[in-house]
Amino acid sequence: MEERQPTMGLTFEQVWAMFQETDRKFQEMQNEMKESANEMKESAKRLDKKMGDLGLSFGALAEEMVKAGIMEKFNALGFQFAEISPDHVVKDSQGRRLFEIDIMLWDGGAVMAVEVKTKLEQDDVEDHLRRLENMRKQSKGRTWENKKLLGAVAGAVVKKEVRKFALSQGLFLVTQSGDTMQIERPLPVVREW
Repeated sequence: MEERQPTMGLTFEQVWAMFQETDRKFQEMQNEMKESANEMKESAKRLDKKMGDLGLSFGALAEEMVKAGIMEKFNALGFQFAEISPDHVVKDSQGRRLFEIDIMLWDGGAVMAVEVKTKLEQDDVEDHLRRLENMRKQSKGRTWENKKLLGAVAGAVVKKEVRKFALSQGLFLVTQSGDTMQIERPLPVVREW
């Protein structure tokens, strides 16, 4: 080593000092990377919240668009709905929230519970079917106790297979495109809960 040392031109102490300096810089770089990672996590959290808020905004917009003309469209199909109740919350006897119906339409003999989604998926349809079953079970002493309970699902984006499934389950299907709303009757028959 002593023979090579003069050709390298560095003493052991100089090499050791270089190693320590490199180690210090490496530690600084690691700390900076940790800080950057933490900043990225915080930034991702903020972005997730904004995207969630945006999703809620799209959902609220979809509900407003459907709510604006749904009563008239159903009445054009022969119903006589006279009252609309958005964001109808159903609670148990202790006042605990059981579920929420996006839009409820009322007339003398029928109640229509409508679930609205920006993008309607089969899971949403299945959830609404369970909600309607639960609504019927919770009907004692409620305004819909002695009324026909009907269901509808609405969406701005509805795939063909979801459309077919919803209609086959006896639900009305409400689709919204721009300012045009369409309602399809369930096939083969309208289901009552």
